[in-house]
Amino acid sequence: MSKRLNSKHKIDRRLGVNLWGRPKSPINRREYGPGQHGQRRKKPTDYGIQLMAKQKLKGYYGNIGEKQFRRYYEDATRRKGDTGENLVQLLERRLDMVIYRMKFVPTVFAARQFVNHGHILVNGKRLNVPSYPVKDTDVISIKQKSRELPLVLEAVNSGERDVPDYVEADHSQMTGRLVRPPMLADVPYPVQMEPNLVIEFYSR
Repeated sequence: MSKRLNSKHKIDRRLGVNLWGRPKSPINRREYGPGQHGQRRKKPTDYGIQLMAKQKLKGYYGNIGEKQFRRYYEDATRRKGDTGENLVQLLERRLDMVIYRMKFVPTVFAARQFVNHGHILVNGKRLNVPSYPVKDTDVISIKQKSRELPLVLEAVNSGERDVPDYVEADHSQMTGRLVRPPMLADVPYPVQMEPNLVIEFYSR
């Protein structure tokens, strides 16, 4: 389990954005970074801008380590089309991300843990790999015994966010599927993401 679970709110303050758009974010109270030097401001270099774009995108998806994130970049470069769009699609196909988009869980961190604990079925079979790349034909559901968990009921009834149109979710049956791979403009990021700068960062 990533250490980031214990310091997820520090990411918001370090990056200076409310990365997940949640009301409990500390950036809502203090817009400067953590630590004694947090209020110092200096003009970022091109490298710094690219690094910040990478940290935002990588941080948003919760528990992805640097090696794994770089593998997503390398996979994106091998595919046809725009590399930045490919990177976003690969990240959005992750099983933990798809169930987060379906509003089965309240946060991206809870999504990873939910999958790890074996609460998710893919095509009727239990799957506990958060990074599993969901196919358009996959039917995703919550195990019968897990459907009344407070975590699930809280997420389903939350008004904080909506299910995007590239995902289908039936909250009465606790099932859903990925309709299509999204474009960058389709993804409901609470902050502006710049995957083109991430590509520039790794291709330096």
